[in-house]
Amino acid sequence: MPIFHIEPDEIFFPPVFLAEEDGLLGVGGDLAPARLMAGYRNGIFPWFNEDDPILWYSPDPRMVLYPDGLRITQSMARVLKSGVFRVTFDTDFAAVLRGCASTPRRGQQGTWLSAQMQEAYIALHTLGYAHSVEVWQGHDTDTPLLVGGLYGVALGRYFCGESMFSRVSNASKTGFIALAQRLFAQGFAMIDCQVYTDHLASLGATETPREAFIAALEEAIGDGGKLYLGA
Repeated sequence: MPIFHIEPDEIFFPPVFLAEEDGLLGVGGDLAPARLMAGYRNGIFPWFNEDDPILWYSPDPRMVLYPDGLRITQSMARVLKSGVFRVTFDTDFAAVLRGCASTPRRGQQGTWLSAQMQEAYIALHTLGYAHSVEVWQGHDTDTPLLVGGLYGVALGRYFCGESMFSRVSNASKTGFIALAQRLFAQGFAMIDCQVYTDHLASLGATETPREAFIAALEEAIGDGGKLYLGA
């Protein structure tokens, strides 16, 4: 099946069932806010290396965390209770992007979170759709350190997690758990984790067939109101 070429002057995506086996749906277009939000509304997100053209994905199955699925192990419960970390929301979005881009990942070279991608999500953050979670250590000092975090896009009661990073053990898990608790307390229907990782599975995310995911997504988006996380 040929990959769909997305025209730069038209905000249009093909039906997600036309995606390749690995989830690749289309190539081209741009990262303008209107196109990005059209993608998220349809369960499609950009994912490409710095030197590649813009690639758009809609994987099947989809890794999703639902409100009743969040898993906190006894060891993580002790970490959360210890107060070793402080979590904030939307306090330093750009720093979280830099952390996601610069923190090395096992088996990967370079980063997919290029300057182009960072600029695109900063624009979405300015518009109120992209949000960050910051995890700090040494918060009782004058110079706390940003040791972990994550960012994603919210629309209606749907949150799509894009990337996370951790510079010390359990920092990203702490941020993810804090976000999940905050979102689900506000009535969010799901956190879209996109693709399977052992890390996400350990936190309770599960694989969902794309057809079921799209149906749940359409219901969760509703009127597409914006999220306020607060600090």
